[in-house]
Amino acid sequence: MKLADLLRDLPVLRAGVDTAADVSSLAYNSREVKPGTLFFAIHGEKADGHVYIPQALERGAVAVVSERVAPPDLASRWIQVAATRRALADAGRIFFGHPEQHLRLIGITGTNGKTTTSYLVESVLGAAGIRSGVFGTIEYRMGGRTREATNTTPESLDLLSYFAELVKAGGKAAVMEVSSHALAQERVWGFHYAVGVFTNLTQDHLDYHKDFEHYFQAKRRLFEGLGGPPPDWAVINTDDMWGKRLLELPYPHSLTYGLNGEAQVRPQQVASNPKGTEAVIETPAGKLRVVSRLLGRANLQNILAAVATGVAMGIASSKIEEGIAQIQTVPGRFEQIDEGQPFLVVVDYAHTDDALKNALRTARELTRDRLIVLFGCGGERDRTKRPLMGEAAGSLADFVVLTSDNPRSEDPLLILADAMVGLQRTGKPYIAEVDRGLAIRRALEEAREGDVVVLAGKGHETYQILKDGKIDFDDRVVAHKILAEMGYGK
Repeated sequence: MKLADLLRDLPVLRAGVDTAADVSSLAYNSREVKPGTLFFAIHGEKADGHVYIPQALERGAVAVVSERVAPPDLASRWIQVAATRRALADAGRIFFGHPEQHLRLIGITGTNGKTTTSYLVESVLGAAGIRSGVFGTIEYRMGGRTREATNTTPESLDLLSYFAELVKAGGKAAVMEVSSHALAQERVWGFHYAVGVFTNLTQDHLDYHKDFEHYFQAKRRLFEGLGGPPPDWAVINTDDMWGKRLLELPYPHSLTYGLNGEAQVRPQQVASNPKGTEAVIETPAGKLRVVSRLLGRANLQNILAAVATGVAMGIASSKIEEGIAQIQTVPGRFEQIDEGQPFLVVVDYAHTDDALKNALRTARELTRDRLIVLFGCGGERDRTKRPLMGEAAGSLADFVVLTSDNPRSEDPLLILADAMVGLQRTGKPYIAEVDRGLAIRRALEEAREGDVVVLAGKGHETYQILKDGKIDFDDRVVAHKILAEMGYGK
């Protein structure tokens, strides 16, 4: 492809390059540059792409795209644009042949519930015969290929590459978790969504967004339209006060869901037991009866979100019911660990106080005796939520094991001390153990018949991030191993 073809629709301010040059690939990571690559220098959260421009040019980059004015010695290899990430998205669309136009995009945003909702929506689409891909916190799936997720929402260039692969494999839809970081950083610039879904807004990421209003404004961008029109359908949780604020925006179509009686998609009858949830759901398209293996109030809201999305997309009620029923579990989301022990053990990704409350309330419904919770707080993340998580754990559980999550470069003991402030307010018995493996053992050895143990925070993650880097660590694997060592599973 000629450079001139890529630049035609980009917001170029100055370009001293030879536009007749051939472009073989696009990249924002200098390690992916090869001869003929157009390199986009992005100033990210932790790294500045401009630092790597010399390496990119040495590796054969045909030119550099940047918001900055060209250095005199690089003027002939420099393209200045108004916004680099917007230019990356626009160039990516052209380079890959606008694959997003061949897909119905479903964007799901909110603090909690995005992953489970995305799996439910994908299943509903599959039941209706619509082949789709999923892009979110756990993994990226497209056209039969799966990649481990690096970010909840990839950069636009990566998304477009995956979309092209999905379209080639016959895909007709893409279900995306759209994070607040991705919206604030415009990683999804110019994407038009068939459906935008809002789950909820609770405290998280305030280290990045500073306050709730800025956090909400980032989420709101999905529904305003980021470099394009708003979603064709807005599916909004009106149990959430922030969701009600989103209803103030003008949409072509909107559909509300929630447990409240005013929502358009709402449950009329609900029955829960340790094996799952059954509900009759009222919708504008008529009543549905859903049967799901997923447990708890939070998952009922996720189910409602998926039902509303299916209704918005015109999917038959029978196919929505079928899709909901097919999801047996979602990795690391209230996932049961069974080695034949006489107490229930679940692993859950809950890493905010609201998510922890939801997980523990669900667990309490299944508890005959004591509820034991293990949790930690991530390092280099919002410190203000740590005491809130401690208070949530102590308020709802009978015994608490406080441990490390992903401490990163922070001192794990100081992180535990922050959470302990809220935990001690509750007066509940607890132990603190920095080593997460030992802490899981303590939690499991504490349990007796009829108890429930919730191992919270890391969910599907197969690693732990320490000061010196990542180590292999999976709560599920560790729990299975310890339970076997305790004599179960034989």
